Amino acid sequence: FAAYQSHLEAHPGEFEELLNTVLINVTSFFRDAEAWEILKTKVVPQIIADAEDGTRPIRIWSVGCASGEESYSIAMLFAEALGVQEFCERVKIYATDLDEEALRAARQATYSPREIEGVPADLLEKYFERTHHHYVFNRDLRKCVIFGCHNVVRDAPISRIDLLVCRNLLIYLEAETQDVVLPRLHYALVP
Repeated sequence: FAAYQSHLEAHPGEFEELLNTVLINVTSFFRDAEAWEILKTKVVPQIIADAEDGTRPIRIWSVGCASGEESYSIAMLFAEALGVQEFCERVKIYATDLDEEALRAARQATYSPREIEGVPADLLEKYFERTHHHYVFNRDLRKCVIFGCHNVVRDAPISRIDLLVCRNLLIYLEAETQDVVLPRLHYALVP
């Protein structure tokens, strides 16, 4: 361990390689359909109703977004509820992760047929463009999803969030680290 620590200190690029081997990017579009159905039928309408007569922006934070499937799933739900134009005018989705490689893939928004299997046919038709052997997520909606590198343990939380989605992160953190992260996530939410 001491030798590897010395190697890390001498070769900073090795830290990113180590991080990429430790991070686990388990994600897919609309993973766990029951949770998405509840989000669609109960949570999204309530957030829209609470957004002060249709004038207040809606802010969403997808923590540990990996390659973007979860963030784009959220975008589709809100675009369906609001319409694409109003979605683009009112909704911002902040999608954060530690993995720069996954964030690059998320920004590209290009997925294989296997990766889009969880997308319902009507949403696939409406929000994706087929190019050769891939599917590219809708450009207009993609502009409303802001991807960035963020460490929830050290970095300040994004504030005034209406919906915070954090599905994969906490199970990989020890209890002491969860005790640091959970108050930060709670602080990020609007009352």
